[in-house]
Amino acid sequence: MKTLEQVLAKHNDAVKDSALAIQDRLGIRLCQFLTEEQAKTIGFECKEGATWEPPIPFTEENVLKQLKKDVEFGWEKACNHRGISSGLMYDVVLGWCKILENEFADWDDYAPYGMPLFIAVSKKYGFGIDETEFDPSEDW
Repeated sequence: MKTLEQVLAKHNDAVKDSALAIQDRLGIRLCQFLTEEQAKTIGFECKEGATWEPPIPFTEENVLKQLKKDVEFGWEKACNHRGISSGLMYDVVLGWCKILENEFADWDDYAPYGMPLFIAVSKKYGFGIDETEFDPSEDW
């Protein structure tokens, strides 16, 4: 797994060339692991009047907890043919795969709706998404 310093050093470059440039959802999720100063380096600031929460430790276990939520959310959107939402979540899940440096880090098969990536990641980590919701013969 990449270190937090490696992730921060590459984050802005990775975002500008992806669908995440529209709305940096991976960056939003990364903020839970960052100090306020670190968050500023990737373009996030605390809203006026709010206080920054202490960061969650950047561990593989904690990253996997967030990845599970993102795979489940992306799967739900994909199963409901929500193209924009599933596309954004595909990029988020792919971003976590790059951070984890797993075998899916260079995945490039979005169709249909990112389902192949969501299924593969779920199987690897035992997230247990319901694959019966996906019919590969269905006309997408």
